[in-house]
Amino acid sequence: MIDGKLHIFTPEGVTLAVVPAGAARRGYAWFIDLIARAVIGFLCMFLLQLAMPGGAGTGMMMVVFFLIEWAYFIVLEVFFNGTSLGKRLTGLQVLREDGLPVGWRESVLRNLLREIDFLPFSYGIGLGFILLDKHARRLGDIVAGTVVVYRDKATVRPALPVVTPLPLPYALTPDEQRALLDLVERVRTVPAQRQTELGDLAEPLTGLKGEASLQRLFQYAAGLTGGKQA
Repeated sequence: MIDGKLHIFTPEGVTLAVVPAGAARRGYAWFIDLIARAVIGFLCMFLLQLAMPGGAGTGMMMVVFFLIEWAYFIVLEVFFNGTSLGKRLTGLQVLREDGLPVGWRESVLRNLLREIDFLPFSYGIGLGFILLDKHARRLGDIVAGTVVVYRDKATVRPALPVVTPLPLPYALTPDEQRALLDLVERVRTVPAQRQTELGDLAEPLTGLKGEASLQRLFQYAAGLTGGKQA
């Protein structure tokens, strides 16, 4: 946690570096969800009063409010990859401690214990656990084996020029192939003189220099990615 990240080792042997969410951001998410649940509740109440006036409508409203209170978070977290409306808008996500998506068991446990975390009022117990736990987990997360983290933002990769793909002149290791793709994605962001120098450095691979060498690298990258680049 020196770098502020939680390193999760998945069952597939992959290490995920995620950042646990703090109390402030989680509070914003909860408030958004509170408003969302209130809107859903009042809308259901209005529709039920129109469709079922009288005692039957009142009884049905009690059932609806019960479901909104207990099922809202559970259903959304299970079916929407660990997010509710509030978490999605604030960039948060619930994961299992092994990095896998939450299932019914984990979501039910963490949300049933939400009532204890809320005590004595306004999530007093939950806030205490978040501040004391090294992974910023409330009691419900600890019992369920979950952690709330910041969601990774989708990376927009730079567009590459349309070129004719060429096969590599000789085999490259996976790391070398990744380095080649990273180079061609970023080379146009550096000054022209530096681009020429990078083209010269790639001469052992391309057999060319300068701009011609860079163009050949684009063709190799297109070959690695399975077709023309756009």
